[in-house]
Amino acid sequence: MKATAVAPSNIAFIKYWGRKNEELKLPANGSISMNLSNLLTTTTVEFSPDFKEDSVTINNKNNPKESERVIKFLELIRKRANIFQKAKVVSNNNFPDGTGLSSSASGFAALTLAATKAAGLNLNEKELSILARQGSGSACRSIPDGFVEWVDEESKSIYSPDYWDIIDVVAIISIEKKDIPSTDGQKLVSTSPFFQTRLNNINEKIIRLKKALETKNFTEFGKIVENEALELHAIMLTSTPSLIYWQPETVMLMKLVKKWRSEGLEVYFTFNTGQDIHLIVEEKKIDQLTRKLKELKEVRKIIINKPSVGARLVEKHLF
Repeated sequence: MKATAVAPSNIAFIKYWGRKNEELKLPANGSISMNLSNLLTTTTVEFSPDFKEDSVTINNKNNPKESERVIKFLELIRKRANIFQKAKVVSNNNFPDGTGLSSSASGFAALTLAATKAAGLNLNEKELSILARQGSGSACRSIPDGFVEWVDEESKSIYSPDYWDIIDVVAIISIEKKDIPSTDGQKLVSTSPFFQTRLNNINEKIIRLKKALETKNFTEFGKIVENEALELHAIMLTSTPSLIYWQPETVMLMKLVKKWRSEGLEVYFTFNTGQDIHLIVEEKKIDQLTRKLKELKEVRKIIINKPSVGARLVEKHLF
Protein backbone atom coordinates (compact mmCIF):
# COMPACT_ATOMS: atom_id res chain seq x y z
CA MET A 1 0.00 0.00 0.00
CA LYS A 2 2.32 2.68 -1.33
CA ALA A 3 1.77 5.62 -3.68
CA THR A 4 3.67 8.69 -4.87
CA ALA A 5 2.15 11.95 -6.02
CA VAL A 6 3.49 15.27 -7.25
CA ALA A 7 1.59 18.53 -6.85
CA PRO A 8 2.26 22.15 -7.81
CA SER A 9 2.25 25.19 -5.62
CA ASN A 10 -0.08 27.94 -6.78
CA ILE A 11 -0.14 31.71 -6.88
CA ALA A 12 -3.43 33.35 -5.97
CA PHE A 13 -4.51 36.30 -8.09
CA ILE A 14 -7.41 36.92 -5.71
CA LYS A 15 -6.16 35.93 -2.26
CA TYR A 16 -7.48 33.66 0.46
CA TRP A 17 -7.00 35.32 3.84
CA GLY A 18 -9.36 34.72 6.73
CA ARG A 19 -11.68 31.84 7.53
CA LYS A 20 -15.38 31.68 8.30
CA ASN A 21 -14.88 28.20 9.75
CA GLU A 22 -11.49 27.56 11.37
CA GLU A 23 -11.85 23.80 11.84
CA LEU A 24 -12.91 23.09 8.26
CA LYS A 25 -10.71 25.88 6.81
CA LEU A 26 -13.62 27.40 4.93
CA PRO A 27 -12.48 30.71 3.43
CA ALA A 28 -14.00 34.09 4.26
CA ASN A 29 -14.00 34.87 0.54
CA GLY A 30 -13.52 33.15 -2.80
CA SER A 31 -10.14 33.12 -4.55
CA ILE A 32 -8.65 32.54 -7.99
CA SER A 33 -5.21 31.07 -8.62
CA MET A 34 -2.84 29.53 -11.15
CA ASN A 35 -0.87 26.33 -10.61
CA LEU A 36 2.89 26.68 -11.13
CA SER A 37 4.91 24.30 -13.27
CA ASN A 38 8.25 24.51 -11.44
CA LEU A 39 7.26 24.79 -7.78
CA LEU A 40 6.59 21.15 -6.96
CA THR A 41 6.27 18.80 -4.02
CA THR A 42 6.76 15.05 -4.45
CA THR A 43 5.36 12.86 -1.68
CA THR A 44 5.36 9.11 -1.10
CA VAL A 45 3.06 7.50 1.46
CA GLU A 46 3.13 3.87 2.55
CA PHE A 47 0.76 2.17 5.00
CA SER A 48 1.97 -1.08 6.51
CA PRO A 49 1.06 -3.37 9.43
CA ASP A 50 4.80 -3.56 10.11
CA PHE A 51 5.04 0.12 11.09
CA LYS A 52 4.74 0.68 14.85
CA GLU A 53 4.23 4.44 14.52
CA ASP A 54 3.81 7.12 11.87
CA SER A 55 7.00 8.66 10.53
CA VAL A 56 7.20 11.90 8.57
CA THR A 57 10.25 13.21 6.73
CA ILE A 58 9.98 16.55 4.95
CA ASN A 59 12.95 17.81 2.95
CA ASN A 60 15.16 15.22 4.68
CA LYS A 61 14.22 16.52 8.15
CA ASN A 62 11.96 15.44 10.98
CA ASN A 63 10.16 18.47 12.40
CA PRO A 64 7.83 17.60 15.30
CA LYS A 65 5.37 20.45 14.62
CA GLU A 66 5.12 19.64 10.91
CA SER A 67 4.88 15.91 11.66
CA GLU A 68 2.01 16.49 14.07
CA ARG A 69 0.08 18.37 11.40
CA VAL A 70 0.65 15.62 8.82
CA ILE A 71 -0.30 12.83 11.23
CA LYS A 72 -3.50 14.65 12.18
CA PHE A 73 -4.37 14.75 8.48
CA LEU A 74 -3.52 11.05 8.05
CA GLU A 75 -6.10 10.27 10.73
CA LEU A 76 -8.80 11.74 8.49
CA ILE A 77 -7.74 9.41 5.69
CA ARG A 78 -7.48 6.35 7.94
CA LYS A 79 -10.98 7.01 9.25
CA ARG A 80 -12.35 7.40 5.74
CA ALA A 81 -10.63 4.24 4.48
CA ASN A 82 -11.41 2.31 7.66
CA ILE A 83 -7.80 1.23 8.13
CA PHE A 84 -5.61 1.35 11.21
CA GLN A 85 -2.12 0.91 9.82
CA LYS A 86 0.60 3.43 10.54
CA ALA A 87 2.24 5.30 7.68
CA LYS A 88 5.64 6.35 6.44
CA VAL A 89 5.63 9.72 4.67
CA VAL A 90 8.54 11.15 2.72
CA SER A 91 8.08 14.52 1.05
CA ASN A 92 10.44 16.83 -0.82
CA ASN A 93 10.04 20.27 -2.39
CA ASN A 94 12.12 21.56 -5.28
CA PHE A 95 11.84 25.09 -3.86
CA PRO A 96 12.37 26.78 -0.47
CA ASP A 97 9.64 26.16 2.11
CA GLY A 98 8.43 28.61 4.73
CA THR A 99 9.29 31.67 2.63
CA GLY A 100 5.85 32.47 1.23
CA LEU A 101 5.86 30.24 -1.85
CA SER A 102 2.89 28.15 -0.65
CA SER A 103 4.76 24.95 0.12
CA SER A 104 1.84 23.86 2.31
CA ALA A 105 -0.45 24.05 -0.74
CA SER A 106 1.68 21.74 -2.87
CA GLY A 107 2.61 19.65 0.17
CA PHE A 108 -0.91 18.83 1.32
CA ALA A 109 -2.19 18.40 -2.24
CA ALA A 110 0.51 15.80 -2.91
CA LEU A 111 -0.08 14.20 0.51
CA THR A 112 -3.83 14.00 -0.12
CA LEU A 113 -3.48 12.19 -3.43
CA ALA A 114 -0.65 9.87 -2.35
CA ALA A 115 -2.18 8.97 1.02
CA THR A 116 -5.69 8.31 -0.26
CA LYS A 117 -4.37 6.13 -3.06
CA ALA A 118 -2.07 4.23 -0.67
CA ALA A 119 -5.03 3.73 1.68
CA GLY A 120 -7.04 2.14 -1.12
CA LEU A 121 -9.35 5.09 -1.76
CA ASN A 122 -10.21 6.26 -5.27
CA LEU A 123 -11.51 9.78 -4.78
CA ASN A 124 -12.64 12.07 -7.58
CA GLU A 125 -11.26 15.59 -8.03
CA LYS A 126 -14.01 17.23 -5.97
CA GLU A 127 -13.49 14.81 -3.07
CA LEU A 128 -9.71 15.28 -3.19
CA SER A 129 -10.11 19.07 -3.22
CA ILE A 130 -12.43 19.05 -0.21
CA LEU A 131 -10.10 16.74 1.70
CA ALA A 132 -6.92 18.66 0.83
CA ARG A 133 -8.52 21.87 2.10
CA GLN A 134 -8.70 20.39 5.58
CA GLY A 135 -4.92 19.99 5.63
CA SER A 136 -4.12 23.42 4.22
CA GLY A 137 -6.73 25.74 2.79
CA SER A 138 -4.83 26.68 -0.37
CA ALA A 139 -3.98 23.01 -1.03
CA CYS A 140 -7.45 22.55 -2.51
CA ARG A 141 -6.40 24.86 -5.38
CA SER A 142 -3.44 22.61 -6.22
CA ILE A 143 -5.66 19.61 -6.98
CA PRO A 144 -7.36 20.76 -10.26
CA ASP A 145 -5.49 21.83 -13.41
CA GLY A 146 -4.45 25.26 -14.61
CA PHE A 147 -6.44 28.33 -13.53
CA VAL A 148 -8.56 27.51 -10.50
CA GLU A 149 -11.40 29.11 -8.56
CA TRP A 150 -12.04 28.22 -4.92
CA VAL A 151 -15.52 28.84 -3.53
CA ASP A 152 -16.42 27.55 -0.05
CA GLU A 153 -15.79 23.78 0.12
CA GLU A 154 -14.07 23.00 -3.17
CA SER A 155 -11.92 24.25 -6.01
CA LYS A 156 -12.60 23.85 -9.72
CA SER A 157 -10.55 24.43 -12.83
CA ILE A 158 -11.93 27.38 -14.81
CA TYR A 159 -9.28 27.30 -17.57
CA SER A 160 -6.78 24.65 -18.68
CA PRO A 161 -3.02 25.27 -18.35
CA ASP A 162 -2.68 26.08 -22.06
CA TYR A 163 -5.47 28.69 -21.99
CA TRP A 164 -3.21 31.74 -21.73
CA ASP A 165 0.53 32.09 -22.28
CA ILE A 166 1.35 34.11 -19.19
CA ILE A 167 4.36 33.38 -17.05
CA ASP A 168 4.97 33.58 -13.30
CA VAL A 169 8.60 34.39 -12.50
CA VAL A 170 9.54 33.83 -8.87
CA ALA A 171 12.39 36.00 -7.64
CA ILE A 172 13.98 34.41 -4.58
CA ILE A 173 15.51 37.15 -2.45
CA SER A 174 15.86 35.13 0.77
CA ILE A 175 15.34 31.55 1.96
CA GLU A 176 14.87 32.69 5.56
CA LYS A 177 11.72 31.16 7.04
CA LYS A 178 8.99 33.62 8.01
CA ASP A 179 8.38 34.29 11.71
CA ILE A 180 4.66 33.52 11.74
CA PRO A 181 3.26 30.70 9.57
CA SER A 182 0.30 31.55 7.37
CA THR A 183 -2.01 29.22 9.27
CA ASP A 184 -1.38 31.28 12.44
CA GLY A 185 -1.53 34.63 10.67
CA GLN A 186 -4.98 33.76 9.31
CA LYS A 187 -6.37 33.86 12.83
CA LEU A 188 -5.50 37.56 13.22
CA VAL A 189 -7.44 38.79 10.19
CA SER A 190 -10.46 40.10 12.11
CA THR A 191 -8.24 42.44 14.13
CA SER A 192 -7.58 44.59 11.06
CA PRO A 193 -9.97 47.56 10.88
CA PHE A 194 -10.01 47.17 7.07
CA PHE A 195 -10.97 43.50 6.86
CA GLN A 196 -14.72 44.07 6.62
CA THR A 197 -14.19 46.65 3.90
CA ARG A 198 -12.23 44.03 1.97
CA LEU A 199 -15.05 41.52 2.31
CA ASN A 200 -17.59 44.13 1.17
CA ASN A 201 -15.69 44.66 -2.09
CA ILE A 202 -14.13 41.27 -2.85
CA ASN A 203 -16.95 39.77 -4.94
CA GLU A 204 -16.92 42.71 -7.34
CA LYS A 205 -13.15 42.34 -7.67
CA ILE A 206 -13.50 38.63 -8.44
CA ILE A 207 -15.99 39.44 -11.20
CA ARG A 208 -13.58 41.96 -12.73
CA LEU A 209 -10.66 39.52 -12.59
CA LYS A 210 -12.70 36.73 -14.20
CA LYS A 211 -13.68 39.13 -16.98
CA ALA A 212 -10.01 40.05 -17.55
CA LEU A 213 -9.18 36.33 -17.71
CA GLU A 214 -12.04 35.63 -20.12
CA THR A 215 -10.96 38.42 -22.48
CA LYS A 216 -7.21 37.91 -21.88
CA ASN A 217 -6.87 41.60 -21.06
CA PHE A 218 -3.38 41.49 -19.59
CA THR A 219 -3.26 45.13 -18.54
CA GLU A 220 -6.53 44.99 -16.61
CA PHE A 221 -5.61 41.59 -15.22
CA GLY A 222 -2.22 42.82 -14.00
CA LYS A 223 -3.63 45.92 -12.34
CA ILE A 224 -6.17 43.88 -10.37
CA VAL A 225 -3.59 41.27 -9.33
CA GLU A 226 -1.08 43.85 -8.13
CA ASN A 227 -3.69 45.85 -6.24
CA GLU A 228 -5.00 42.69 -4.61
CA ALA A 229 -1.53 41.76 -3.36
CA LEU A 230 -1.07 45.19 -1.78
CA GLU A 231 -4.53 45.04 -0.23
CA LEU A 232 -3.81 41.65 1.31
CA HIS A 233 -0.66 42.93 2.95
CA ALA A 234 -2.47 46.07 4.12
CA ILE A 235 -4.73 43.74 6.11
CA MET A 236 -1.68 41.96 7.52
CA LEU A 237 0.13 45.20 8.37
CA THR A 238 -2.90 46.50 10.27
CA SER A 239 -3.65 43.30 12.19
CA THR A 240 -2.85 43.04 15.89
CA PRO A 241 -0.07 42.06 16.20
CA SER A 242 1.00 43.27 12.77
CA LEU A 243 2.38 40.81 10.22
CA ILE A 244 5.34 42.13 8.25
CA TYR A 245 6.45 39.51 5.75
CA TRP A 246 8.36 41.75 3.34
CA GLN A 247 12.11 42.27 3.35
CA PRO A 248 13.82 45.45 2.06
CA GLU A 249 14.63 43.58 -1.16
CA THR A 250 10.92 42.84 -1.64
CA VAL A 251 10.08 46.54 -1.57
CA MET A 252 13.01 47.30 -3.87
CA LEU A 253 11.64 44.87 -6.47
CA MET A 254 8.13 46.30 -6.16
CA LYS A 255 9.50 49.74 -6.99
CA LEU A 256 11.57 48.38 -9.86
CA VAL A 257 8.53 46.68 -11.38
CA LYS A 258 6.74 50.03 -11.48
CA LYS A 259 9.82 51.60 -13.07
CA TRP A 260 10.11 48.84 -15.68
CA ARG A 261 6.45 49.31 -16.61
CA SER A 262 7.01 53.01 -17.17
CA GLU A 263 9.84 52.03 -19.51
CA GLY A 264 7.67 49.71 -21.59
CA LEU A 265 8.11 46.28 -19.91
CA GLU A 266 4.61 45.32 -18.83
CA VAL A 267 5.09 43.23 -15.70
CA TYR A 268 3.09 43.09 -12.47
CA PHE A 269 4.02 41.86 -9.01
CA THR A 270 2.19 39.75 -6.49
CA PHE A 271 3.19 37.71 -3.45
CA ASN A 272 1.83 35.38 -0.84
CA THR A 273 2.70 35.52 2.85
CA GLY A 274 6.42 35.89 2.50
CA GLN A 275 9.30 37.92 1.17
CA ASP A 276 9.83 36.25 -2.22
CA ILE A 277 8.03 37.96 -5.07
CA HIS A 278 6.06 36.64 -8.05
CA LEU A 279 6.32 38.63 -11.29
CA ILE A 280 3.55 38.10 -13.84
CA VAL A 281 4.46 38.72 -17.47
CA GLU A 282 3.35 37.64 -20.93
CA GLU A 283 5.52 34.88 -22.36
CA LYS A 284 6.79 37.11 -25.19
CA LYS A 285 8.43 39.39 -22.59
CA ILE A 286 10.06 36.69 -20.48
CA ASP A 287 13.60 37.10 -21.85
CA GLN A 288 13.52 40.84 -21.27
CA LEU A 289 12.38 40.37 -17.68
CA THR A 290 14.86 37.64 -16.78
CA ARG A 291 17.75 39.71 -18.14
CA LYS A 292 16.82 42.52 -15.77
CA LEU A 293 16.47 40.18 -12.80
CA LYS A 294 19.85 38.55 -13.45
CA GLU A 295 21.47 41.97 -13.17
CA LEU A 296 20.26 42.35 -9.58
CA LYS A 297 22.57 41.04 -6.86
CA GLU A 298 19.60 40.93 -4.47
CA VAL A 299 17.91 38.18 -6.54
CA ARG A 300 19.42 34.87 -5.46
CA LYS A 301 17.46 32.63 -7.80
CA ILE A 302 14.86 32.86 -10.55
CA ILE A 303 12.19 30.19 -11.07
CA ILE A 304 10.15 30.43 -14.27
CA ASN A 305 6.66 28.93 -14.14
CA LYS A 306 4.05 28.28 -16.79
CA PRO A 307 0.45 27.41 -15.88
CA SER A 308 0.49 23.80 -14.71
CA VAL A 309 -1.62 20.72 -14.31
CA GLY A 310 -2.65 19.92 -10.76
CA ALA A 311 -1.82 17.00 -8.48
CA ARG A 312 -1.06 13.69 -10.22
CA LEU A 313 0.20 10.23 -9.39
CA VAL A 314 3.67 9.16 -10.50
CA GLU A 315 5.24 5.74 -10.83
CA LYS A 316 8.51 6.31 -9.00
CA HIS A 317 8.81 6.18 -5.23
CA LEU A 318 11.07 8.12 -2.87
CA PHE A 319 11.83 5.05 -0.72
